[in-house]
Amino acid sequence: MVNEKLKRIDENRLEVPVDYKPGMKTRGVIYVDSVLEEALEQGSVEQVANVASLPGIVGASMAMPDVHTGYGFPIGGVAAFDIREGVISPGGVGYDINCGVRLLRSNLQREYLLPHIKGLVDVLFREIPAGVGSKGKVRLGPADEQKVLLKGAGWAVEKGFGDAADLDRIESGGCLEGADPSLVSKKAYERGGSQQGTLGSGNHFLEIQHVDMIYDEDAARALGLFRDQITVMIHTGSRGFGHQVCTDFLEVMAGAVRKYGIELPDRELACAPFGSVEAQQYLAAMKAAANYAWANRQCLMHWTRETFMSVLSLGPHDLGMSLVYDVAHNIAKVEEHTVNGRKVNLVVHRKGSTRAFPPGHPELPAAYRNLGQPVLIPGDMGRASYVLLGTEKSMQETFGSTCHGAGRMMSRHQAIRQAKGRAIWRELADRGIIVKSSGRETLAEEMPEAYKDVSSVVNVVHNAGISRKVARLRPLGVIKG
Repeated sequence: MVNEKLKRIDENRLEVPVDYKPGMKTRGVIYVDSVLEEALEQGSVEQVANVASLPGIVGASMAMPDVHTGYGFPIGGVAAFDIREGVISPGGVGYDINCGVRLLRSNLQREYLLPHIKGLVDVLFREIPAGVGSKGKVRLGPADEQKVLLKGAGWAVEKGFGDAADLDRIESGGCLEGADPSLVSKKAYERGGSQQGTLGSGNHFLEIQHVDMIYDEDAARALGLFRDQITVMIHTGSRGFGHQVCTDFLEVMAGAVRKYGIELPDRELACAPFGSVEAQQYLAAMKAAANYAWANRQCLMHWTRETFMSVLSLGPHDLGMSLVYDVAHNIAKVEEHTVNGRKVNLVVHRKGSTRAFPPGHPELPAAYRNLGQPVLIPGDMGRASYVLLGTEKSMQETFGSTCHGAGRMMSRHQAIRQAKGRAIWRELADRGIIVKSSGRETLAEEMPEAYKDVSSVVNVVHNAGISRKVARLRPLGVIKG
C-alpha cells in the first residue's frame, strides 16, 4: 500500500480518510484494486486529499483507476461542488479543455481492410494534420472563430463537415450553451485560428481498430458494433486554444483566491466561488473552448470518412461509417444529482474522467435512452480500447462518472529514456500495428509500457459496477502527433 493511512473499502476501492491530512472536509475514494494499487503514486493520493479540502465539496473527492498526478487535481479526478457554497477550479478541468474521444463504426470487416491498412494509414497521416503546432485545413478569422465557439460541432456540420444526425450522438449535442467569445483573450484566438481540424501531439491519436471481443451482444448490436468490425477512434481536444484559456484564467483565479480569502493546500487549486464574476467568466470561456474541441473532432471525423472512401473506392453506403458517440474527458458541468434523497444542482469537475450516465437519463440521445451512455476508454497504441455503458450505480457513487483511459505509468522523460536504442514503430509493426508519427520522440513518449494495462483499469470500473463492458477494440493502424 502506498500509504498506511489508506483504508481498503472493498476489492475495487481505497479510502483516503478525512483525517488523512489537516483541512479535509470530506473523505477521498480511489478506485483501484490490489494490482493497480502498486502503481498508485503518492502525489496522486495527496491531490485527492487536497481536493477534499476545497470549499463546498459534496460527497467524496474521487479518483478513477487510471489516476496519475496532474496540475492541482489528479488526472482521473472527479469532484462535485455545491453551486451556492462551492467553487469552480480550472485545475479540475485541465489545460486541454474538452479533450475527449469519438468512436466511429463502419460496415467493413477486418479481413477486407488488412491488405489496405498500410496505404490507408499513409494517406490518413497526410490528410489529418498532427504534431506540435500543426495547422489545419480550416483557417478561421476572428468572426468565424467566434461562430465555432458559440456553435461547436454544429458549426462544422453547417460547413459541410458531417451530418446533422451526428449531433445526436455527441455529449451535450456537441455544444454547451452560455459560451462567451468576448471573454477569450487575443492570444487564445491567435492560437486557435490555425489549429481547428488538427489532431495535435502527445497522447492524441487517430486509431483504426477492429472489434475482437463482444461482452454484451444485445448492447453491442444497439451500438452498431459486431465481431471483426472496423472502427475508428479519435482522441483530441481544444488544442492551443483551450490551453491558453486555462492559462489565462489560472491568473484570474489566483487573484480570486486572495480576493475571497480562500485557503488552499496547493496554489494549483486556484479557484473562485461558483457565483462570483470570476467563476462565471471562466465557465463561459471554458464552454467556448469545449465547443472548439467538439468542432475539431467533427472536422477530423469528416476527413477520416472521406479518406476511407477515397483509398478504398467505396461510397458512403458501402462504407457505412457513422458516429457511435463522442465523450468529453476534461470539463466542468452543472448537473442535477440526488444527494441525501434530495435533488440538487452541482458543478461536477471531471478531469481525465468521463460521464457514465445510466439508462433513462434525460441527457442521453433517444437511440441510447434505454441502453445507457456509451463510455469510450482508449488504451495505449499497442494493446486495446474498450466500449462500456453507464450504470445507475455510477450515478449513486460517482456523480455518473468513470475512468477515461489507461493512465500513465511513466513520465514522458522516463519513457524517452526507456525507449533509447529501440525502434518502437518496428516493435509495433511486428505485432501487426502500423504506426505513423510526426516524430520518433512522440512514439517513445507514447510507447505501450508508458501506460497502465487498460484491461486492468477497465476491469476495476466494471467490477465496481460504475460502468459495464460491451466490447474490446484492438489497434491495426495508428496516427500519432
